[in-house]
Amino acid sequence: MKRYDRLGQIRRLDPERDFLRIYRMTATYEFPWDFARALELALYRTYAMPSIGRLLAETAELTDRTQKRYDDTALLLDTVVEHGFGSEAGRTALRRINRMHRSYDISNDDMRYVLATFVVVPKRWIDSYGWRRLTDHELRASTAYYRTLGTHLGIRDIPHSFEEFERCLDLHEAERFGWDEGARKVSDATLDLMASWYGPLAPVARGASLALLDDPLLRAFRYERPHPVARAAVSGALRLRARLVRLLPPRRTPHYARQNPEIKGYPDGYEVAGLGTLPVPGVRGCPVPHGQRTR
Repeated sequence: MKRYDRLGQIRRLDPERDFLRIYRMTATYEFPWDFARALELALYRTYAMPSIGRLLAETAELTDRTQKRYDDTALLLDTVVEHGFGSEAGRTALRRINRMHRSYDISNDDMRYVLATFVVVPKRWIDSYGWRRLTDHELRASTAYYRTLGTHLGIRDIPHSFEEFERCLDLHEAERFGWDEGARKVSDATLDLMASWYGPLAPVARGASLALLDDPLLRAFRYERPHPVARAAVSGALRLRARLVRLLPPRRTPHYARQNPEIKGYPDGYEVAGLGTLPVPGVRGCPVPHGQRTR
């Protein structure tokens, strides 16, 4: 198999009918490392939405149990990619996600925005740092995949095209990104977790993560703007990696999130039905006290 042979296979498939197969090939054969990083960044962006960041801080899931929350989110989402929406494992993962979300007062606007980050951020990341750009074929398949995921999660008024998802994301961020003390704590905990994966290089890794954040994110969390040299160095290193990956032979086996070294909480394995948080005993509705949220 040559470097672009799998892309040829993808182009022979129908992006509306075969969206799961195309998305799986793109995410687990062509760009597994890039999709992992891009989806991390996608979820991280949502913390800058005060209604989301504040709720995450109130639950303490991302401040007190950061590694577990990271692991569970990655594994639940990737279970659907690996096994499909109609499989027993996929249905179990979707039930767990829905049960957790319905335990809290989360607006449809916020759910739709999170879904938009899953569509838009990987495309932007790979266009900048991937060994090749995503094709329109792959983008249509990714959009169809997340439309389907959103339907299973009960999200209303889901954008139909990538362009609509992109407008949704950009509009929400322009209107709603802002400071929240709890969101900043969630951001700090997440950056500390990611830095911890690199041992003695943790300070360098944290600095590199900050160098990848755009100005709206930095302003929302009130981080100092990284030095242009640091930004250029990190961006240059990622583009160098892309050129090297382009020279490598294509992957012959898929790589899923459960195989990532960053997943550290389940050395002895896991059951999909046991992932995530469980409802608080004796509490109906949202267990976190809060005021009225925008819908």
